[in-house]
Amino acid sequence: MRISTLLYTLKQGLKNVIRNKVFSLASMATIAACIFLFGLFYCVVANFRYMVKEAEAGVSVTVFFDEGISDEQIEEIGNLIKKRVEVDKVNYISADEAWNEFKEEYLGEYADGFENDNPLKDSASYEIYLKDVSMQSALVTYLESVDGIRQVNKSEFTADALSSLNSLVGYISGGVILILLAVALFLISNTVALGISVRKEEIGIMKLIGATDFIVRSPFIIEGMVIGLIGSAIPLLGIYLGYDKLINYIVEKFNILSTILKFLSVDIVFETLLPVGLIMGIGIGFVGSFWTVRRHLKV
Repeated sequence: MRISTLLYTLKQGLKNVIRNKVFSLASMATIAACIFLFGLFYCVVANFRYMVKEAEAGVSVTVFFDEGISDEQIEEIGNLIKKRVEVDKVNYISADEAWNEFKEEYLGEYADGFENDNPLKDSASYEIYLKDVSMQSALVTYLESVDGIRQVNKSEFTADALSSLNSLVGYISGGVILILLAVALFLISNTVALGISVRKEEIGIMKLIGATDFIVRSPFIIEGMVIGLIGSAIPLLGIYLGYDKLINYIVEKFNILSTILKFLSVDIVFETLLPVGLIMGIGIGFVGSFWTVRRHLKV
């Protein structure tokens, strides 16, 4: 493609945006509203998933060993556990460590009577943290089949609840995104269709003097992409400027939440939101205009 042809199509596409400014602004506003709602929704979901992930990090499976088992056997079991795909990390807690922790938490000064005795001498254990709590069931089934393990403690209710929350958020996210995309595509389609109807006579003349299909169609596709780019850039900028202020307001207004909830920084959120938001806006503009050109412009 020659540079002059590219410049012509860009120029005509921008002219179309200005020529149909009322509908262009309406389409930009619709896309901006959709991307803004998507951005807010993404921020909520991203922070929620982060909090769930933090909660998942505290969920562990604990295994206890048969009485009289040797240190070598315990180490061998640990190596087997570490090889499992479900496992993120494994912490070994010796019987002495378990007893010292129990004394500090529950006995305090009354622990002196047990100075030379360890009632938890057979309580050595592995604390196993998973990559994903949804994998807990498979891991527990495996652990219960390992020789030398007498007991497996699991947080079944917590794991199921966190997995269900993740699935629910995924379904809701998909539904909301589809609705927003459908509304934006409809508006873009109407705007481009109006541009085609206004320029039908001009398009006919262009075909008579030998204009190619690309020359005729591309300005309308450029128009849709420009509308999508502007319509997505504005709300993303607004979210970027307002995100930190909103998080700080929530933490200050509800001070107790700061010790419970951990929020993502704006930079981490926008690592994904910025490219996805811009691609969505431009993509909506491209798909909407391309589809409309194919339907309404017979060249």
